[in-house]
Amino acid sequence: MILPTIIAVYLACILAVHWRGRVRHSFWGQVFDHSGLLAPVNVFLYMFSAIPNRPFAEVSRFPELEALRLNADTIRAEGLALMAHARMKSPDQKDDAGFNSFAKSGWKRFYLKWYGDAHPSAQRLCPRTTELLRGIPGISAAMFTTLPPGAVLNPHRDPYAGSLRYHLGLVTPNDDRCNITVDGKSYSWRDGEAVIFDETYIHAAENRTNVERLILFCDVERPMRHAFARGFNRWFGRHVVAAASSPNDDSDRIGLINRLFFLSDRAGHYRRRFKAWNRTAYKLAKAGLVAALVAVLVLPTSLRTWHRLHPAGHAVFATTPAHATLD
Repeated sequence: MILPTIIAVYLACILAVHWRGRVRHSFWGQVFDHSGLLAPVNVFLYMFSAIPNRPFAEVSRFPELEALRLNADTIRAEGLALMAHARMKSPDQKDDAGFNSFAKSGWKRFYLKWYGDAHPSAQRLCPRTTELLRGIPGISAAMFTTLPPGAVLNPHRDPYAGSLRYHLGLVTPNDDRCNITVDGKSYSWRDGEAVIFDETYIHAAENRTNVERLILFCDVERPMRHAFARGFNRWFGRHVVAAASSPNDDSDRIGLINRLFFLSDRAGHYRRRFKAWNRTAYKLAKAGLVAALVAVLVLPTSLRTWHRLHPAGHAVFATTPAHATLD
């Protein structure tokens, strides 16, 4: 009974995430989307959020972030230096599970921090920006990101509701054709201007201009209404989300999630080779693994249910003498 209850609660949380907002995936698309993994955690965070559950939040609600806007020229200079020295990297090295899907678009990033201290490479190459970030404890993660001309980031939800997303325009086309759409509402980046949105709503971005866009991209801790919810959110960020840390270079740490992601990609490489070698054998092996998984999950519960429903028959088998016969 425990397993079916857990599955039912999990599906209910996925449905709550699915129906949140005006724009959504198909039902089965949401069930198998990576954002469904943390659905129970996110429902908890939504319940105790101190700000309204809306696609965009007022920047004025976070006065501590004004220091970033006031120092936009300093931050811009360090971001441009990274671009000039080709330090902005595509997440295509199988060590960035969170943003790997953006690689085909030409989107690039340079991590400044990720749910912990600043990356050593960022402290070395962007000392002024990392110093500014250090003075704002509510910033959990930060990076420079670029979006090249013609690029499109397809509609997606981010998996974790413990933060809100802050963008500060540094070098932008200042054109409505370079924009982000969150739950159907569009925002166009402008130099020196900031926006905050909830990245767990479905959002997409595009740059239909001929100017490459550079922004400062931060995760800001979601304000919570109670100390226990705030404490849980911080614990989860430090111990779970931090495991998705991705490096800029060899001086930076790789989190456990990305180490596993690399191994998963290698396993996928051999899976694809197996499939190309013999599709029939691949399908039979896949069906066998699915059947084994279902058996592991369902059989123990089914046997316990059968024993509860047939206690008398169970007793008969246990007490009937070996030499007994039926008339």
